[in-house]
Amino acid sequence: MSQGDHPGVVLPPPLIYFGFLAIAWGLQVWLHAPDLGLTLEARRGAAITLILAGLLLDGMAAGLFRRRDTAVEPWKPSTTLVTEGPYRFSRNPIYVGYAVTYIGLAVAMDNWFALGLLFPCLLAIDHFVIGREERYLSAKFGAAYQAYRARVRRWL
Repeated sequence: MSQGDHPGVVLPPPLIYFGFLAIAWGLQVWLHAPDLGLTLEARRGAAITLILAGLLLDGMAAGLFRRRDTAVEPWKPSTTLVTEGPYRFSRNPIYVGYAVTYIGLAVAMDNWFALGLLFPCLLAIDHFVIGREERYLSAKFGAAYQAYRARVRRWL
Protein backbone atom coordinates (compact mmCIF):
# COMPACT_ATOMS: atom_id res chain seq x y z
CA MET A 1 0.00 0.00 0.00
CA SER A 2 1.30 3.47 -0.79
CA GLN A 3 0.41 4.81 2.65
CA GLY A 4 2.51 2.18 4.44
CA ASP A 5 1.35 -0.59 6.68
CA HIS A 6 -1.16 1.42 8.67
CA PRO A 7 -4.65 2.84 8.10
CA GLY A 8 -3.49 6.44 7.73
CA VAL A 9 -5.45 7.73 10.72
CA VAL A 10 -3.91 11.09 11.58
CA LEU A 11 -5.69 12.18 14.76
CA PRO A 12 -6.12 9.82 17.73
CA PRO A 13 -9.85 9.05 18.03
CA PRO A 14 -10.07 10.02 21.74
CA LEU A 15 -8.96 13.53 20.76
CA ILE A 16 -11.87 13.75 18.33
CA TYR A 17 -14.34 12.83 21.08
CA PHE A 18 -12.69 15.22 23.56
CA GLY A 19 -12.62 17.94 20.90
CA PHE A 20 -16.38 17.74 20.50
CA LEU A 21 -16.80 17.79 24.30
CA ALA A 22 -14.61 20.90 24.46
CA ILE A 23 -16.70 22.62 21.78
CA ALA A 24 -19.86 21.72 23.71
CA TRP A 25 -18.39 23.08 26.94
CA GLY A 26 -17.49 26.34 25.15
CA LEU A 27 -21.01 26.66 23.74
CA GLN A 28 -22.52 25.96 27.15
CA VAL A 29 -20.44 28.71 28.75
CA TRP A 30 -20.86 31.19 25.91
CA LEU A 31 -24.61 30.74 25.45
CA HIS A 32 -25.53 30.05 29.09
CA ALA A 33 -27.59 27.08 27.94
CA PRO A 34 -29.98 25.33 30.33
CA ASP A 35 -28.84 22.19 32.09
CA LEU A 36 -30.23 18.69 31.53
CA GLY A 37 -32.75 19.05 34.34
CA LEU A 38 -31.53 16.05 36.33
CA THR A 39 -30.96 16.05 40.05
CA LEU A 40 -27.33 15.96 41.09
CA GLU A 41 -27.72 12.38 42.37
CA ALA A 42 -29.35 11.18 39.13
CA ARG A 43 -26.73 12.94 37.04
CA ARG A 44 -23.86 11.49 39.06
CA GLY A 45 -25.32 7.99 38.96
CA ALA A 46 -25.96 8.07 35.23
CA ALA A 47 -22.59 9.65 34.47
CA ILE A 48 -20.61 7.18 36.57
CA THR A 49 -22.52 4.20 35.16
CA LEU A 50 -22.05 5.31 31.56
CA ILE A 51 -18.40 6.25 31.96
CA LEU A 52 -17.56 2.95 33.67
CA ALA A 53 -19.52 0.93 31.08
CA GLY A 54 -17.72 2.70 28.23
CA LEU A 55 -14.31 2.23 29.82
CA LEU A 56 -15.05 -1.43 30.54
CA LEU A 57 -16.00 -2.05 26.90
CA ASP A 58 -12.88 -0.20 25.73
CA GLY A 59 -10.70 -2.19 28.10
CA MET A 60 -12.16 -5.51 27.01
CA ALA A 61 -11.72 -4.70 23.33
CA ALA A 62 -8.22 -3.26 23.73
CA GLY A 63 -7.23 -6.22 25.89
CA LEU A 64 -8.08 -8.58 23.05
CA PHE A 65 -5.78 -6.64 20.74
CA ARG A 66 -2.97 -6.84 23.27
CA ARG A 67 -3.49 -10.58 23.84
CA ARG A 68 -3.47 -11.14 20.08
CA ASP A 69 -0.27 -9.05 19.84
CA THR A 70 -1.66 -6.46 17.45
CA ALA A 71 -1.76 -2.68 17.77
CA VAL A 72 -4.76 -0.95 19.32
CA GLU A 73 -3.67 2.42 17.96
CA PRO A 74 -5.14 3.05 14.48
CA TRP A 75 -1.96 4.67 13.21
CA LYS A 76 0.07 1.48 13.70
CA PRO A 77 0.09 -1.76 11.66
CA SER A 78 -2.44 -4.51 12.36
CA THR A 79 -0.97 -8.00 12.48
CA THR A 80 -4.12 -9.97 13.27
CA LEU A 81 -7.81 -9.66 12.50
CA VAL A 82 -9.63 -9.74 15.86
CA THR A 83 -13.20 -11.06 15.57
CA GLU A 84 -13.99 -12.52 19.00
CA GLY A 85 -15.31 -11.01 22.22
CA PRO A 86 -17.14 -7.73 21.65
CA TYR A 87 -15.95 -7.83 18.03
CA ARG A 88 -18.59 -10.51 17.44
CA PHE A 89 -21.26 -7.80 17.83
CA SER A 90 -19.53 -4.67 16.56
CA ARG A 91 -16.61 -4.06 14.24
CA ASN A 92 -15.81 -1.01 16.36
CA PRO A 93 -16.48 -1.75 20.05
CA ILE A 94 -13.74 0.65 21.15
CA TYR A 95 -15.50 3.53 19.37
CA VAL A 96 -18.83 2.38 20.82
CA GLY A 97 -17.17 2.43 24.24
CA TYR A 98 -15.82 5.91 23.59
CA ALA A 99 -19.34 7.03 22.60
CA VAL A 100 -20.83 5.61 25.81
CA THR A 101 -18.08 7.33 27.83
CA TYR A 102 -18.76 10.55 25.88
CA ILE A 103 -22.44 10.39 26.82
CA GLY A 104 -21.45 9.84 30.46
CA LEU A 105 -19.16 12.87 30.33
CA ALA A 106 -21.90 14.94 28.65
CA VAL A 107 -24.25 14.02 31.50
CA ALA A 108 -21.54 14.81 34.06
CA MET A 109 -21.03 18.19 32.35
CA ASP A 110 -24.83 18.73 32.47
CA ASN A 111 -24.57 19.80 28.84
CA TRP A 112 -27.24 19.56 26.13
CA PHE A 113 -24.75 20.70 23.49
CA ALA A 114 -22.50 17.73 24.20
CA LEU A 115 -25.40 15.34 23.69
CA GLY A 116 -26.39 17.17 20.51
CA LEU A 117 -22.84 17.03 19.15
CA LEU A 118 -22.54 13.27 19.62
CA PHE A 119 -23.98 12.52 16.18
CA PRO A 120 -21.60 14.90 14.33
CA CYS A 121 -18.77 13.46 16.42
CA LEU A 122 -19.70 9.93 15.34
CA LEU A 123 -19.88 11.08 11.72
CA ALA A 124 -16.35 12.47 12.05
CA ILE A 125 -15.13 9.20 13.61
CA ASP A 126 -16.88 7.24 10.87
CA HIS A 127 -15.40 9.32 8.06
CA PHE A 128 -11.90 10.18 9.30
CA VAL A 129 -11.11 7.03 11.28
CA ILE A 130 -13.33 4.03 10.57
CA GLY A 131 -13.43 4.54 6.81
CA ARG A 132 -9.64 4.58 6.67
CA GLU A 133 -9.36 1.59 8.98
CA GLU A 134 -11.82 -0.42 6.91
CA ARG A 135 -10.02 0.30 3.64
CA TYR A 136 -6.73 -0.72 5.27
CA LEU A 137 -8.13 -3.92 6.83
CA SER A 138 -9.80 -4.87 3.57
CA ALA A 139 -6.53 -4.49 1.67
CA LYS A 140 -4.52 -6.26 4.38
CA PHE A 141 -6.80 -9.17 5.25
CA GLY A 142 -8.82 -9.47 2.01
CA ALA A 143 -11.55 -12.13 1.98
CA ALA A 144 -11.30 -12.79 5.72
CA TYR A 145 -12.11 -9.15 6.46
CA GLN A 146 -14.87 -9.03 3.84
CA ALA A 147 -16.51 -12.10 5.40
CA TYR A 148 -16.24 -10.47 8.84
CA ARG A 149 -17.76 -7.24 7.49
CA ALA A 150 -20.64 -9.20 5.98
CA ARG A 151 -21.59 -10.81 9.30
CA VAL A 152 -20.86 -8.05 11.88
CA ARG A 153 -22.32 -4.54 11.98
CA ARG A 154 -20.07 -1.49 12.01
CA TRP A 155 -21.45 0.01 15.23
CA LEU A 156 -24.03 -2.21 16.95
